[in-house]
Amino acid sequence: MIKSYVTGFPRIGEQRELKRALEGFWSKKEGFDNDRLQTTAKTLRARHWAYQKDAGIELISSNDFSFYDLMLDTIFALGVIPTRFAKFSGQELYFAMARGADTAVAMEMTKWFNTNYHYIVPELNKDSKFALNADKIIAEYKEAKENGVKTKINLIGPITFLALSKTTDDSCAFCHLDTVVTKYSELLEQISKLDDEVIVQFDEPIFVTDKDEKLAPKIVPVYEKLTSVANNVKIVFMTYFEHALKAVNEVVKTKIYGLGLDFVYGERNIEALETIKNSNVVLFAGVVNGRNIWKTNIDERVKFVKEIETKLGGKDFYVGSSCSLLHVPFTLKYEEKLNPEIKSWLSFAVEKLSEISIITALANGKELCEVGAKIYAENKASANSRANSSLIHDKAVQERVSKLTKFEREMSFEERIKVQHKALNYGILPTTTIGSFPQTVELRILRQNFKKGEINEATYNDGIKKYIDECVKFQEDCGLDVLVHGEPERNDMVEYFGEQIKGYAFSQNGWVQSYGSRCVKPPLLFGDVSRPNPMTVEWISYAQSKTSKIMKGMLTGPVTILNWSFVRDDKPRAQIAKQLALCINDEIADLQDAGIKIIQVDEAAFKEGYPLRAENIGAYEKFSVDCFKLSVSSARPETQIHTHMCYSEFNDIIKTIEAMDADVISIETARSGNELLKIFKAVGYKQEVGPGIYDIHSPRIPSVEEQVEQIKALLEVLPKEQLWINPDCGLKTRKWEEVEPSLKNMVEAVKIARAL
Repeated sequence: MIKSYVTGFPRIGEQRELKRALEGFWSKKEGFDNDRLQTTAKTLRARHWAYQKDAGIELISSNDFSFYDLMLDTIFALGVIPTRFAKFSGQELYFAMARGADTAVAMEMTKWFNTNYHYIVPELNKDSKFALNADKIIAEYKEAKENGVKTKINLIGPITFLALSKTTDDSCAFCHLDTVVTKYSELLEQISKLDDEVIVQFDEPIFVTDKDEKLAPKIVPVYEKLTSVANNVKIVFMTYFEHALKAVNEVVKTKIYGLGLDFVYGERNIEALETIKNSNVVLFAGVVNGRNIWKTNIDERVKFVKEIETKLGGKDFYVGSSCSLLHVPFTLKYEEKLNPEIKSWLSFAVEKLSEISIITALANGKELCEVGAKIYAENKASANSRANSSLIHDKAVQERVSKLTKFEREMSFEERIKVQHKALNYGILPTTTIGSFPQTVELRILRQNFKKGEINEATYNDGIKKYIDECVKFQEDCGLDVLVHGEPERNDMVEYFGEQIKGYAFSQNGWVQSYGSRCVKPPLLFGDVSRPNPMTVEWISYAQSKTSKIMKGMLTGPVTILNWSFVRDDKPRAQIAKQLALCINDEIADLQDAGIKIIQVDEAAFKEGYPLRAENIGAYEKFSVDCFKLSVSSARPETQIHTHMCYSEFNDIIKTIEAMDADVISIETARSGNELLKIFKAVGYKQEVGPGIYDIHSPRIPSVEEQVEQIKALLEVLPKEQLWINPDCGLKTRKWEEVEPSLKNMVEAVKIARAL
């Protein structure tokens, strides 16, 4: 018998209800108190469980809901709270850890493996104390049961929790392993009292990385203890995003009930089936893509599931999503403007539930109900349409890519930087920002009204120009050296470009959670791509006309556009990236011709696209570096190319970053101290660097003194001639009342630092 499950489900709401409730609560907006926040959350959980139950999913999760992040929830549940938050408690403590407070810097945030989701990084030291608080976990299980759903409880596994933690001293996170396992055991004791039988899903994705060799020996002792806590608690060891072959060999030695493997992104997991067949472990096979938005080819997946069944010797197993569905938009229900043919190729979280149920039913030889039969017929028609559609293929684009030869700029960096210093004439410790400025309510309304056709283009353009005028004036008054136009015309750094690139489509409501209340709406790259017209020249040129200072052109790089899009799965990503690189290459040529002297090509998502296994990294690095260099190869020597990277640990990729050959790189260091910067010094990095000196993800305003100390710390690592001073990321999510004093303080801090 084959049963269905879902690894996890989106929590933001089908129309971002949680986002609005959170932001209203944080801003103390009238009517948005804690009661409203809790009511919204309870309504969403009930609705999400109902969607899954109604679709026929047999094993549904609780505790996959979070107000911010499941890793933060785990930190909170284990009671391992950094001492700087000692004066806070309850919900105030929870949000202070995530967002910071006047007296406490927010905890570090970084990407969840190679996705665009972010998690809060646990902070440990040798003196860390733990105190279990299981209230949320227990309450949500009971709440689901009241809604008629008996759930599996989702938890971050103890080994993954510690492996993703950072220590603030010279201790090792795993010195706390025994304590953490004890707390998890106490939690399982409480869970065991909830029902006659409870399934608990421990997410252990750390075992799909190359850390598995070192960590695999911990599986047996840890899970022997956890499986012995209570006979009525069944543990599922869940992995996703890649193969977990080393973990499989250890899991089968334990009394673990189930093992979750990703058969979409971890194709080698097929090699584990013989081992699982000869064990007592039940397979949870992730066969429906939880990270992309294309319809599953049901016939192909049913055939694959039957192959699994054969290899397992007829053993019972589960089929479901390859990972949590929080990585895809909620539902297609509200998509009214998409090209019908393109829409027919898509499947969001709610639609994937039906795919899982239909695959399960067909693999079991069951007849589909009327609704299921209709969905199945549409699925077959969609597969045929996508394979043959004229919307997808562009011979001119394919021919241009096939004839590529130039991937390098005309001079070496050492030669270029001399030309640039002479042409640009900026001094020591030049100041700038990363690009975006606050996206005000008025600005959002302006864009929305224009998209709805409620205002004409002239009115819209006047509004954008007014914002740019104000943005330029503020930067001049503030004393910044290199200015930006503020990006008022851009809703999103990828969507904006996608809207102007042929081969893209856009959803109305395809929002995906990035962190906390922050959602992104990735564009849909469905076919060959090209740039019909200039994309940014008009607005950058207008901004430059308003100042005698240098105005930076702002572009998004090809790898980031690729990694932050839902990308067609019928063509190699390297080929698609080259097509995108040519679009950026053409734009740089046009910006130069318009007199723009500094152009920033953001590769914010460069690191997150890295394969999780070393065996695949070389190919990714080659096409990523080649595509960045192809993008900027049209830049003349005197044109300075900047790039920006987010949430990146550079230790393992610094040589790759160097090979990209950008003249200036800005990086996020505010939450990480100077850990990232030291690697630049260690390898003798030649190019100029702009380490972010304050954290823009927190609403707190850093003082002049604080920023002076940060600059002093930077100068201990790199010479002042090599440093730029800037915030650590774009400012679009902040408010003007936060941005203005923060940047003024930054400029004052630089004045003091220059005089040291």
